Amino acid sequence: MGIGAYIIYFIIIMIIPIWAQAKVRNAYSKYSQVENSTGMTGAQVARRILDHNGLYDVQIEEVPGTLSDHYDPSDKVVRLSTDIYHGNTIAGTAVAAHEVGHAIQDDKDYAPLRMRHALVPLANIGSSLSWLFILAGMLLHLAGAALIGVIFFGMAVLFQIVTLPVEFNASSRALNQIVDLGIVQSDEKRHARKVLTAAALTYVAAALVAVLELLRFILMFIGLNNNEND
Repeated sequence: MGIGAYIIYFIIIMIIPIWAQAKVRNAYSKYSQVENSTGMTGAQVARRILDHNGLYDVQIEEVPGTLSDHYDPSDKVVRLSTDIYHGNTIAGTAVAAHEVGHAIQDDKDYAPLRMRHALVPLANIGSSLSWLFILAGMLLHLAGAALIGVIFFGMAVLFQIVTLPVEFNASSRALNQIVDLGIVQSDEKRHARKVLTAAALTYVAAALVAVLELLRFILMFIGLNNNEND
């Protein structure tokens, strides 16, 4: 791959996540200005869905930051950022419901969620050590070291790929819940879907960039291995 191709490649993998982040922030910003018809806050939405699904033991906590919302399976807590927790907007409704979607997945023993949890330590090891082995392999012309790095990085990529069905399923559950419970009206459903779709794009972008990087590393390993065998 020539220098020009490398430049184009790196521009692409930089633009993809930036574009995805812009989409989610634009959607969040737009629908953070639109109040939901029920007047329910994000915390109330989360509690309503949790109770409807019998998840009375799952707590809801306020956390600082913007879009720092998440579900903690170890403590059984849905954590909502301040704006989401107290706000009564379409964006807040969608985000709160999405995080509760993860709590429902946890309760239902959703297989991809379990797989993602199992992959966390491997992904952490892979993302932190892969570069060292790949760099050592390239600099020292050691195909074996590069291969180890590729395998490590592959574990991190697998985590990104498994994350996709987890996030899409949580969004699907969220949309169904807020519609079935009458938390949003028919005209609001479309807006909530836009927020959830934009958020999902960030995970798609991360997975796509990870796959592209893995393919690049595989090609580098093949080239290095061929040179060793010549």
